[in-house]
Amino acid sequence: MRKTVYAAGALSMVAALAFAAPAQAGGNHDGGRHHSDDALLSVLHGVPGLTVDVWVNGELTLDDFEPGTLAGPLKLDDGSYEIAVTAADATSADSPVIGPVKVHLEEGRNYTAVAHLDDSGEPTATLFKNDTSASPKGEGKLTVRHVAAAPAVDVLAGDTAVIEDLENAEQEVLTLEAGTVPAAVAAAGTTEALIGPADVPVEKGKNTIVYAWGSLEDDTLGVAVQVVDSKRHGHDR
Repeated sequence: MRKTVYAAGALSMVAALAFAAPAQAGGNHDGGRHHSDDALLSVLHGVPGLTVDVWVNGELTLDDFEPGTLAGPLKLDDGSYEIAVTAADATSADSPVIGPVKVHLEEGRNYTAVAHLDDSGEPTATLFKNDTSASPKGEGKLTVRHVAAAPAVDVLAGDTAVIEDLENAEQEVLTLEAGTVPAAVAAAGTTEALIGPADVPVEKGKNTIVYAWGSLEDDTLGVAVQVVDSKRHGHDR
């Protein structure tokens, strides 16, 4: 059965992908930069059936990390980091199942590292930079990220494709009026929902990030939701 997964837990698809209360991640931002010198790094585990440990520069950072879980944000100094994902019983980062992946984090920026399946079903990792730039008055952002072992997908609002041919490890960012968007994920060029339909809230001054993860072939498609704050115009505060 397909799973709908929030940062704080899981709900059945029978609950119709109720996105009403996704967990917060991130902080206030200014022109895409955090007010402190820290880089913010969240980590999403999107590999079904595999509990793992996550190591940053050889140090155990996340222990017994379960699929569908969103952790963070971690506050890190700017610079280069090596991220490795190992089996949950590993005693070091020496034998990773994913990585090691080298990433460079800039101060004041907001990132999410995702352990997921590529389009052929092999474990991989992708680092996304989260858009924290300001939206026009009364609007917010909706970001869709395809990190599932599945062909290219369309994101539908009703029967209309608002995002087309989104491939594995790609993302699209929409700026929309604050409110609720009825959304579904379908194979590219079709309207039969693989995930959803669901009512997705677009919040003023925030970026709601929706991840499609799991495997179509193995019937483990799931959704994870992350919300980061964006810079707000003065009259939106």
